[in-house]
Amino acid sequence: MTQAAEFWNTVYDNDTAPWVIGEPQPAIVELERAGGISGRVLDPGSGAGEHTILLTKLGYDVLGVDLSPSAVDYARRNAAAKDAPNARFEVVDVLAIADRPEGDFGPFDTIVDSALFHVFGTDPEARAAYVRGLRAICAPGGLVHILALSDVEPGFGPRISDSIIRDSFTDGWEIEDLSPARYRGRNTEVVAQEVARLGLPQEGPIDTAAWLARIRRI
Repeated sequence: MTQAAEFWNTVYDNDTAPWVIGEPQPAIVELERAGGISGRVLDPGSGAGEHTILLTKLGYDVLGVDLSPSAVDYARRNAAAKDAPNARFEVVDVLAIADRPEGDFGPFDTIVDSALFHVFGTDPEARAAYVRGLRAICAPGGLVHILALSDVEPGFGPRISDSIIRDSFTDGWEIEDLSPARYRGRNTEVVAQEVARLGLPQEGPIDTAAWLARIRRI
């Protein structure tokens, strides 16, 4: 079962989200440097806004969306503090995108999902609704990039197998690449017990196994 907006509001209001690291994910930075992002860009589950801020400052037409109003407020403050006042954020329920009128939202040429897809890993209905929404708003020939926590090693957070990604993107999609990657988090009270149990660093960044997928809408 996926979390309600109130849960996400709490971790942003209290600044206890273990995925808020004060900078973009290194894997997403490298993805942009490699030329993986083009056209109109969507950052679903934008959280603290680091990727929307990064891409805005690099000149991309990018929109960050999140279910949590507190996350959007946090991202807007973050953008102002990082001299990116033009960074755009909206409150959007990505599980309801497929139900919006055609043309109401999108299309986007590139969708950069950093640590959202894996939230739906144990909820097949939510996962299917999310993928339907992505297809509705991704331009034909466009790309969806997914950075998701991997189950190849223990760690905190929702961890998924590569097969969940493969099984979710079938008809109308082509998985061009699905490779091991790393995801960076931090220790907060939300995950402190799990961090201690796993013997992970108590201070500083925590890099953990992830998947990075490049998926084309066909």
